[in-house]
Amino acid sequence: MYENTFPHKRFKLTFEFLQKHISTSETILDLGVENPFSKLMISRGYNVENTKGEDLDLDTTTILNSNAEVTTAFEICEHLLNPLNSLSAIKGNKLVASVPLKLWFSNAYQSKTDKWDRHYHEFEDWQFDWLLEKAGWKVIDRQKFTHPTKKIGFRPILRWFTPRYYLVYAERI
Repeated sequence: MYENTFPHKRFKLTFEFLQKHISTSETILDLGVENPFSKLMISRGYNVENTKGEDLDLDTTTILNSNAEVTTAFEICEHLLNPLNSLSAIKGNKLVASVPLKLWFSNAYQSKTDKWDRHYHEFEDWQFDWLLEKAGWKVIDRQKFTHPTKKIGFRPILRWFTPRYYLVYAERI
């Protein structure tokens, strides 16, 4: 998944945000297959189960059958055509989620080799807040952060100053 680059800054800030709002005694359903971040949560004492790789646009069975108190959705909603279905299906009362923000100077991400590794959505913060509200969530806390690269050029310079990621903690209304 991260053959050439590992997102140390994103993982650090995301984990700190998670710790701020969720205790290790709460059970977590992490939307998406097991991944380096879900493994990190487990290694730091969280009780995490993942969805099984099903198309969450069409099949929310795992979400509906979960009794987890918390759902995490880190870098998953942008891959769904209709994240409203999955976000509405969550039974727990707490949600911690992150999405990439739309950058005016860069097109949406699209892998040429992996059909699942594509962004259908890249959000503005207000769009993600609105989506969560429509799905029955109230955003309690939020954080934006940049994702600088070590490349040379105009767009890499902009990435040092332009927020790329948006993290939210929300509770069921």
